[in-house]
Amino acid sequence: MDEKYFAQKIEQKWQKRWAQNKTFEVEIDSAKQKFYVLEMLPYPSGRLHMGHVRNYSIGDVLAWYKRLQGCNVLHPIGWDSFGQPAEQAAIKKGVNPRDWTEDNIDQMRQQLQRLGISYDWSREIAAHRPEYYKFDQWFFLKMFERGLAYKKMTKVNWCPRDETTLSNEQASGGVCWRCGTKVEKKDIAQWFLKITAYAEELLHGMEEIEAGWAERVLTMQKNWIGKSEGAVVEFQIPNSRFQIPDSKQKKNLESIKVFTTRIDTIYGANAIVVAPEHPIIEENCQNFSDKVKTKIENNTKPNRQMCPSCQFRASPVRCIADKPC
Repeated sequence: MDEKYFAQKIEQKWQKRWAQNKTFEVEIDSAKQKFYVLEMLPYPSGRLHMGHVRNYSIGDVLAWYKRLQGCNVLHPIGWDSFGQPAEQAAIKKGVNPRDWTEDNIDQMRQQLQRLGISYDWSREIAAHRPEYYKFDQWFFLKMFERGLAYKKMTKVNWCPRDETTLSNEQASGGVCWRCGTKVEKKDIAQWFLKITAYAEELLHGMEEIEAGWAERVLTMQKNWIGKSEGAVVEFQIPNSRFQIPDSKQKKNLESIKVFTTRIDTIYGANAIVVAPEHPIIEENCQNFSDKVKTKIENNTKPNRQMCPSCQFRASPVRCIADKPC
Protein backbone atom coordinates (compact mmCIF):
# COMPACT_ATOMS: atom_id res chain seq x y z
CA MET A 1 0.00 0.00 0.00
CA ASP A 2 1.36 3.40 -0.99
CA GLU A 3 1.94 5.54 2.08
CA LYS A 4 1.66 8.77 0.11
CA TYR A 5 -1.66 10.53 -0.32
CA PHE A 6 -2.29 11.48 -3.94
CA ALA A 7 -5.15 13.94 -3.61
CA GLN A 8 -5.97 14.28 -7.31
CA LYS A 9 -6.18 10.53 -7.88
CA ILE A 10 -7.82 9.40 -4.65
CA GLU A 11 -10.35 12.20 -4.16
CA GLN A 12 -11.63 12.24 -7.72
CA LYS A 13 -12.05 8.46 -7.65
CA TRP A 14 -14.30 8.55 -4.59
CA GLN A 15 -16.14 11.71 -5.58
CA LYS A 16 -17.03 10.03 -8.88
CA ARG A 17 -18.31 6.96 -7.04
CA TRP A 18 -20.36 9.09 -4.62
CA ALA A 19 -22.01 10.84 -7.58
CA GLN A 20 -22.73 7.54 -9.41
CA ASN A 21 -24.19 5.89 -6.30
CA LYS A 22 -26.07 9.04 -5.21
CA THR A 23 -24.49 8.49 -1.82
CA PHE A 24 -25.70 11.71 -0.21
CA GLU A 25 -29.22 11.78 -1.62
CA VAL A 26 -31.66 10.93 1.15
CA GLU A 27 -35.20 9.62 1.32
CA ILE A 28 -37.58 9.30 4.25
CA ASP A 29 -36.49 6.46 6.51
CA SER A 30 -38.58 6.01 9.65
CA ALA A 31 -36.03 3.57 11.05
CA LYS A 32 -33.38 6.28 11.38
CA GLN A 33 -33.23 9.47 13.38
CA LYS A 34 -33.49 12.53 11.14
CA PHE A 35 -30.77 15.18 11.22
CA TYR A 36 -30.72 18.40 9.17
CA VAL A 37 -27.46 20.24 8.42
CA LEU A 38 -27.64 23.62 6.68
CA GLU A 39 -24.89 26.21 6.35
CA MET A 40 -25.74 29.71 5.18
CA LEU A 41 -26.20 29.69 1.42
CA PRO A 42 -23.32 31.33 -0.50
CA TYR A 43 -23.74 34.39 -2.68
CA PRO A 44 -22.48 33.41 -6.16
CA SER A 45 -19.84 36.09 -6.59
CA GLY A 46 -17.79 33.99 -9.01
CA ARG A 47 -15.14 32.10 -7.05
CA LEU A 48 -14.84 30.40 -3.68
CA HIS A 49 -12.36 31.82 -1.18
CA MET A 50 -10.91 30.37 2.00
CA GLY A 51 -13.78 31.75 4.07
CA HIS A 52 -16.13 29.55 2.07
CA VAL A 53 -13.85 26.54 2.51
CA ARG A 54 -13.73 27.04 6.27
CA ASN A 55 -17.49 27.53 6.67
CA TYR A 56 -18.63 24.61 4.53
CA SER A 57 -15.95 22.23 5.78
CA ILE A 58 -17.22 22.70 9.34
CA GLY A 59 -20.76 21.88 8.25
CA ASP A 60 -19.53 18.83 6.33
CA VAL A 61 -17.69 17.50 9.38
CA LEU A 62 -20.95 17.65 11.34
CA ALA A 63 -22.87 15.94 8.53
CA TRP A 64 -20.36 13.07 8.40
CA TYR A 65 -20.32 12.76 12.18
CA LYS A 66 -24.10 12.34 12.34
CA ARG A 67 -24.09 9.85 9.46
CA LEU A 68 -21.54 7.73 11.31
CA GLN A 69 -23.87 7.84 14.31
CA GLY A 70 -26.55 6.26 12.15
CA CYS A 71 -28.67 9.34 11.44
CA ASN A 72 -30.52 9.96 8.20
CA VAL A 73 -28.75 13.24 7.32
CA LEU A 74 -30.21 15.84 5.00
CA HIS A 75 -27.41 18.17 3.90
CA PRO A 76 -28.68 20.49 1.11
CA ILE A 77 -27.06 23.40 -0.71
CA GLY A 78 -28.32 26.42 -2.63
CA TRP A 79 -27.46 29.96 -3.69
CA ASP A 80 -28.36 33.31 -2.13
CA SER A 81 -28.46 34.74 -5.64
CA PHE A 82 -31.32 37.23 -5.78
CA GLY A 83 -30.99 40.97 -5.34
CA GLN A 84 -29.13 44.15 -6.14
CA PRO A 85 -25.52 42.88 -5.80
CA ALA A 86 -26.00 40.70 -8.89
CA GLU A 87 -27.68 43.55 -10.77
CA GLN A 88 -24.94 46.03 -9.88
CA ALA A 89 -22.18 43.59 -10.87
CA ALA A 90 -23.94 42.86 -14.17
CA ILE A 91 -24.33 46.58 -14.93
CA LYS A 92 -20.65 47.13 -14.20
CA LYS A 93 -19.63 44.26 -16.51
CA GLY A 94 -22.24 45.02 -19.16
CA VAL A 95 -23.84 41.56 -19.11
CA ASN A 96 -27.25 40.08 -18.36
CA PRO A 97 -27.58 39.60 -14.55
CA ARG A 98 -29.15 36.14 -14.93
CA ASP A 99 -26.38 34.95 -17.27
CA TRP A 100 -23.69 36.36 -14.98
CA THR A 101 -25.26 34.70 -11.92
CA GLU A 102 -25.72 31.31 -13.60
CA ASP A 103 -22.11 31.31 -14.84
CA ASN A 104 -20.89 32.03 -11.31
CA ILE A 105 -23.05 29.25 -9.89
CA ASP A 106 -21.60 26.76 -12.39
CA GLN A 107 -18.08 27.76 -11.38
CA MET A 108 -18.72 27.61 -7.62
CA ARG A 109 -20.66 24.34 -7.89
CA GLN A 110 -17.65 22.72 -9.56
CA GLN A 111 -15.40 24.01 -6.78
CA LEU A 112 -17.66 22.70 -4.00
CA GLN A 113 -17.92 19.33 -5.73
CA ARG A 114 -14.14 19.26 -6.13
CA LEU A 115 -13.82 19.87 -2.38
CA GLY A 116 -15.94 16.76 -1.84
CA ILE A 117 -18.54 18.43 0.40
CA SER A 118 -21.26 15.83 1.03
CA TYR A 119 -24.26 17.75 -0.33
CA ASP A 120 -27.47 16.28 -1.66
CA TRP A 121 -27.20 18.08 -5.01
CA SER A 122 -30.61 16.82 -6.10
CA ARG A 123 -32.09 19.46 -3.75
CA GLU A 124 -30.05 22.41 -5.04
CA ILE A 125 -31.97 25.71 -5.08
CA ALA A 126 -31.21 29.25 -6.29
CA ALA A 127 -33.04 32.32 -5.00
CA HIS A 128 -33.03 34.15 -8.36
CA ARG A 129 -34.98 31.46 -10.20
CA PRO A 130 -38.78 31.84 -10.59
CA GLU A 131 -39.46 28.38 -9.16
CA TYR A 132 -37.93 29.64 -5.89
CA TYR A 133 -38.84 33.33 -5.63
CA LYS A 134 -42.51 32.68 -6.46
CA PHE A 135 -42.74 31.46 -2.87
CA ASP A 136 -41.11 34.69 -1.62
CA GLN A 137 -43.85 36.55 -3.46
CA TRP A 138 -46.53 34.26 -2.04
CA PHE A 139 -45.25 34.74 1.52
CA PHE A 140 -45.15 38.53 1.06
CA LEU A 141 -48.71 38.64 -0.27
CA LYS A 142 -49.93 36.58 2.68
CA MET A 143 -48.21 38.89 5.13
CA PHE A 144 -49.61 41.91 3.32
CA GLU A 145 -53.13 40.46 3.49
CA ARG A 146 -52.73 40.04 7.25
CA GLY A 147 -51.39 43.54 7.82
CA LEU A 148 -47.87 42.29 8.59
CA ALA A 149 -46.25 44.00 5.58
CA TYR A 150 -46.59 47.76 5.34
CA LYS A 151 -44.97 50.66 3.54
CA LYS A 152 -43.74 53.94 4.97
CA MET A 153 -41.20 56.66 4.29
CA THR A 154 -37.85 56.23 5.96
CA LYS A 155 -34.39 57.73 5.72
CA VAL A 156 -31.85 55.42 4.06
CA ASN A 157 -28.19 55.44 3.09
CA TRP A 158 -28.10 56.20 -0.65
CA CYS A 159 -25.26 55.86 -3.15
CA PRO A 160 -25.88 58.41 -5.94
CA ARG A 161 -23.49 56.64 -8.32
CA ASP A 162 -24.85 53.10 -8.01
CA GLU A 163 -28.35 54.47 -7.34
CA THR A 164 -29.02 51.96 -4.60
CA THR A 165 -29.64 51.83 -0.87
CA LEU A 166 -26.90 50.66 1.49
CA SER A 167 -26.89 49.10 4.93
CA ASN A 168 -25.02 50.89 7.72
CA GLU A 169 -22.18 48.39 7.29
CA GLN A 170 -22.00 49.09 3.55
CA ALA A 171 -21.88 52.82 4.25
CA SER A 172 -19.17 52.65 6.92
CA GLY A 173 -17.14 55.83 7.06
CA GLY A 174 -19.76 57.68 5.05
CA VAL A 175 -18.74 56.17 1.69
CA CYS A 176 -20.15 53.39 -0.51
CA TRP A 177 -18.37 50.07 0.04
CA ARG A 178 -18.36 49.34 -3.72
CA CYS A 179 -17.36 52.57 -5.43
CA GLY A 180 -16.23 54.90 -2.63
CA THR A 181 -18.82 57.57 -3.46
CA LYS A 182 -19.94 59.77 -0.58
CA VAL A 183 -23.18 58.37 0.85
CA GLU A 184 -26.25 60.58 1.09
CA LYS A 185 -29.26 60.39 3.39
CA LYS A 186 -32.45 60.06 1.36
CA ASP A 187 -36.14 59.64 2.18
CA ILE A 188 -37.55 56.65 0.29
CA ALA A 189 -40.72 54.63 0.69
CA GLN A 190 -39.71 51.22 2.04
CA TRP A 191 -41.51 47.99 2.90
CA PHE A 192 -41.40 46.75 6.48
CA LEU A 193 -42.43 43.49 8.16
CA LYS A 194 -44.21 43.79 11.50
CA ILE A 195 -42.08 41.33 13.48
CA THR A 196 -43.18 43.05 16.70
CA ALA A 197 -46.47 41.18 16.33
CA TYR A 198 -44.54 38.00 17.15
CA ALA A 199 -42.34 39.34 19.95
CA GLU A 200 -44.09 37.39 22.71
CA GLU A 201 -44.12 34.17 20.70
CA LEU A 202 -40.43 34.52 19.82
CA LEU A 203 -39.46 35.14 23.45
CA HIS A 204 -41.41 32.09 24.64
CA GLY A 205 -39.82 30.01 21.89
CA MET A 206 -36.36 30.88 23.15
CA GLU A 207 -37.08 28.94 26.33
CA GLU A 208 -36.87 25.74 24.26
CA ILE A 209 -33.29 26.44 23.16
CA GLU A 210 -31.80 27.98 26.31
CA ALA A 211 -29.92 24.80 27.24
CA GLY A 212 -28.03 24.68 23.96
CA TRP A 213 -26.89 28.29 23.53
CA ALA A 214 -24.50 30.62 25.34
CA GLU A 215 -26.10 33.29 27.50
CA ARG A 216 -24.54 36.11 25.44
CA VAL A 217 -26.14 34.72 22.26
CA LEU A 218 -29.54 34.44 23.95
CA THR A 219 -29.21 38.02 25.22
CA MET A 220 -28.39 39.25 21.71
CA GLN A 221 -31.49 37.51 20.36
CA LYS A 222 -33.71 38.96 23.07
CA ASN A 223 -32.36 42.43 22.35
CA TRP A 224 -33.00 41.89 18.62
CA ILE A 225 -36.61 40.91 19.33
CA GLY A 226 -36.74 44.14 21.30
CA LYS A 227 -39.97 43.84 23.23
CA SER A 228 -40.70 46.76 25.54
CA GLU A 229 -43.85 47.36 27.58
CA GLY A 230 -44.91 50.88 28.35
CA ALA A 231 -47.13 53.74 27.27
CA VAL A 232 -47.36 56.22 24.40
CA VAL A 233 -47.64 59.76 25.78
CA GLU A 234 -48.54 62.90 23.87
CA PHE A 235 -46.66 66.09 24.77
CA GLN A 236 -47.93 69.52 23.82
CA ILE A 237 -45.53 72.10 22.40
CA PRO A 238 -46.64 75.52 23.69
CA ASN A 239 -46.45 78.33 21.11
CA SER A 240 -45.09 75.88 18.55
CA ARG A 241 -43.21 77.32 15.58
CA PHE A 242 -42.31 73.86 14.22
CA GLN A 243 -44.17 72.88 11.09
CA ILE A 244 -45.44 69.41 10.16
CA PRO A 245 -43.36 67.94 7.29
CA ASP A 246 -45.15 66.76 4.12
CA SER A 247 -48.29 68.63 5.09
CA LYS A 248 -50.23 70.09 2.14
CA GLN A 249 -51.29 72.99 4.31
CA LYS A 250 -48.40 74.09 6.45
CA LYS A 251 -49.43 74.16 10.09
CA ASN A 252 -47.59 74.11 13.36
CA LEU A 253 -46.84 70.83 15.08
CA GLU A 254 -48.74 71.08 18.34
CA SER A 255 -47.67 67.83 19.99
CA ILE A 256 -45.17 64.96 19.81
CA LYS A 257 -45.88 61.37 20.78
CA VAL A 258 -43.28 59.65 22.98
CA PHE A 259 -42.98 56.03 24.09
CA THR A 260 -41.82 55.40 27.65
CA THR A 261 -41.31 52.30 29.78
CA ARG A 262 -41.53 54.43 32.97
CA ILE A 263 -44.92 56.08 32.93
CA ASP A 264 -44.65 56.40 36.71
CA THR A 265 -41.90 59.02 36.33
CA ILE A 266 -43.50 60.96 33.47
CA TYR A 267 -44.23 64.09 35.53
CA GLY A 268 -40.53 64.46 36.18
CA ALA A 269 -39.85 64.88 32.46
CA ASN A 270 -38.62 68.33 31.42
CA ALA A 271 -37.37 67.71 27.85
CA ILE A 272 -37.96 65.59 24.76
CA VAL A 273 -34.90 64.25 22.94
CA VAL A 274 -35.51 64.08 19.19
CA ALA A 275 -33.46 61.77 16.94
CA PRO A 276 -31.34 63.52 14.26
CA GLU A 277 -33.29 61.74 11.50
CA HIS A 278 -36.70 62.89 12.84
CA PRO A 279 -38.55 64.85 10.10
CA ILE A 280 -39.08 67.83 12.42
CA ILE A 281 -35.28 68.29 12.51
CA GLU A 282 -34.93 68.51 8.75
CA GLU A 283 -37.81 70.96 8.45
CA ASN A 284 -36.48 73.28 11.16
CA CYS A 285 -32.71 72.85 11.00
CA GLN A 286 -32.29 76.58 10.20
CA ASN A 287 -33.30 77.33 13.79
CA PHE A 288 -30.36 75.39 15.26
CA SER A 289 -26.87 76.55 16.09
CA ASP A 290 -24.00 75.73 13.71
CA LYS A 291 -22.61 73.30 16.27
CA VAL A 292 -25.85 71.30 16.40
CA LYS A 293 -26.19 71.41 12.59
CA THR A 294 -22.72 69.91 12.24
CA LYS A 295 -23.57 67.09 14.64
CA ILE A 296 -26.73 66.32 12.72
CA GLU A 297 -25.01 66.35 9.32
CA ASN A 298 -22.13 64.16 10.41
CA ASN A 299 -24.38 61.85 12.41
CA THR A 300 -21.23 60.38 13.89
CA LYS A 301 -22.91 58.50 16.72
CA PRO A 302 -25.21 55.54 16.13
CA ASN A 303 -27.39 56.48 19.10
CA ARG A 304 -29.67 59.46 19.52
CA GLN A 305 -28.13 62.92 19.85
CA MET A 306 -29.46 65.74 21.98
CA CYS A 307 -30.49 68.82 20.02
CA PRO A 308 -30.66 71.84 22.36
CA SER A 309 -33.21 73.57 20.13
CA CYS A 310 -35.46 70.52 20.43
CA GLN A 311 -35.64 70.47 24.21
CA PHE A 312 -39.22 71.53 24.73
CA ARG A 313 -40.71 72.58 28.04
CA ALA A 314 -43.70 70.28 28.00
CA SER A 315 -46.15 68.43 30.16
CA PRO A 316 -47.93 65.21 29.23
CA VAL A 317 -51.41 65.89 27.87
CA ARG A 318 -52.73 62.34 27.94
CA CYS A 319 -51.70 58.73 27.83
CA ILE A 320 -52.67 57.37 24.42
CA ALA A 321 -52.49 53.66 25.25
CA ASP A 322 -50.68 51.24 27.47
CA LYS A 323 -49.19 48.74 25.06
CA PRO A 324 -46.07 46.74 24.25
CA CYS A 325 -43.92 48.26 21.54
